[in-house]
Amino acid sequence: MDENAIHQWLIDCFGQIQGEMAWQQLSQLPQEVRDQLAQQNPDNLPKPDEVRAMMKAFTEGGLNSLMDMQQAVDRGPINVKLASTIALERANDEESWHTVNAQDAASVRRAASEANLWLDSACAFDPAPGEPDVLTRADWVNGTLNSWATFAAPVASAMNEALASVVSERLGDTFGGEIAGVYAGPIPIPIPDNLKDPGQIVKLLANTSFAMQLGHAAGDLSHEVRGSFDQSVPLLGNPAGGIIAQNAIEYARSLDIDQSEVLAFLALQEEAHARLFAAVPWLMPRFEALIGKYARGTRIDLDAMEEQLRDAQIMNPDSFSGAVNLTNVAIPDTPEQREALSSLERLLAAVEGWVDCVTWKAGMAHLPHLDQLREMMRRERAVGGVAQRSFESLLGLQLRPKRLREAADLWASIDAQSGMEERDARWSHPDLLPQLPSETAAPHAASSHSDTPADTATDDTQTASSIDWDAELSKLLDEDARQHAESETGDSANAGGSDASDIKASDAKAGGNTPAHDAGNLRSSGDADNTNGDADGKPGQEGETGADEPGESR
Repeated sequence: MDENAIHQWLIDCFGQIQGEMAWQQLSQLPQEVRDQLAQQNPDNLPKPDEVRAMMKAFTEGGLNSLMDMQQAVDRGPINVKLASTIALERANDEESWHTVNAQDAASVRRAASEANLWLDSACAFDPAPGEPDVLTRADWVNGTLNSWATFAAPVASAMNEALASVVSERLGDTFGGEIAGVYAGPIPIPIPDNLKDPGQIVKLLANTSFAMQLGHAAGDLSHEVRGSFDQSVPLLGNPAGGIIAQNAIEYARSLDIDQSEVLAFLALQEEAHARLFAAVPWLMPRFEALIGKYARGTRIDLDAMEEQLRDAQIMNPDSFSGAVNLTNVAIPDTPEQREALSSLERLLAAVEGWVDCVTWKAGMAHLPHLDQLREMMRRERAVGGVAQRSFESLLGLQLRPKRLREAADLWASIDAQSGMEERDARWSHPDLLPQLPSETAAPHAASSHSDTPADTATDDTQTASSIDWDAELSKLLDEDARQHAESETGDSANAGGSDASDIKASDAKAGGNTPAHDAGNLRSSGDADNTNGDADGKPGQEGETGADEPGESR
């Protein structure tokens, strides 16, 4: 790469005046630095529009001065302002709605209103206070990013400390004991003495790099989520939740089903979640305790991180992306993390199974394609979208329920045997939640109700990116239509063998089609799932009880 190409690249990135200034600064660098830049492949340089977008993000993210850089290190492991700026850039791309027009907003509100009416007869919980929000993608980012940053903070903190340790103790010779400047591309930025310690500047770079990745992941996820409870926990400030109008409507239009029916189904899912979390005060604190326990147990492989850092020859945040990615540097889960993850998976299954059960009961008389929509939702939740999996890899944690079918069947069984009031009374205390049979103790149940080909596998070869959801839905609709036609012609033998019956068999119906469950399966979950519940049902402090300890006797 010759000097003329670098000169032109600077002008393309920063404009004629600032590009010339950058070129003058570059000309003053030591010859060996200029030679290193000249040897680079021009294809490795960021595109000019990417550089401009990044400079804008840094400015809006509060990194305008050297003092800002020091404050960013002092404030915490993640620059939330920078992450928010980057996420909003993606959420407000040219294909995104900046506002929701009156007609679409009315459609979403009407669906939410109908859903709440139907839920009145399907669950014992009152509607959540307030009205559900009609959101744009940017609204979702603004409303949820602080929550994601809170969940990610322990992981980011572990990353920062590990990076500083690796640089100070293992790679000190690489930097000659101190760092003279940070490079934005080939442009040197002088730094003050208190930031010349490699450990300090690496914390700044890790802080910035993690924020950039969090912002990119959140911005991408804003194109996938359809409701504020899609991650199973309430992330918005509004307890009534919210629906991302553009994503919900585009999803409805992609299916060969009436838009109002799809919106009503999505609203049922959203409002069922909202009622549950509003009525069960210990539920969200318990999620937070388990997520925090898992995140605080994150350990970093210093050898793997050192390998990633050796590629960071030019000190810029992008070059640190591999070193702050848990996929590359995390040590396998500790026993404490596996324990927290197991408790979290059981709680997710309880929540999503209850929502699935209540959604079916509330919508069965109103939504002709309810079974197909439920099946689609189950399959999507099992594998997750591309952006969701990227987001989860950054946090080191999956918020996807396993054994969803079994959990839904179990709640429906309680409903059929004891009634709606008794079913929902199980949420009055963690000890009262029904416990799914152990996967090792009930291999037949696990195989017959698995949500994925391998129920506990998270790296299934059939990822969301390879699934044609439209084709899957068409297959479900065709199966349903074929079964209906066969039943009309009286061909009971063929109808009994229809593949569609597999779907019907898994749907828990309160009126008597519920798969049978032995009363012994309705065990208390308190021996494995009571991280923060005390005798009066109030959430306690993490660690006060041994309730998360598997197999602890009571």
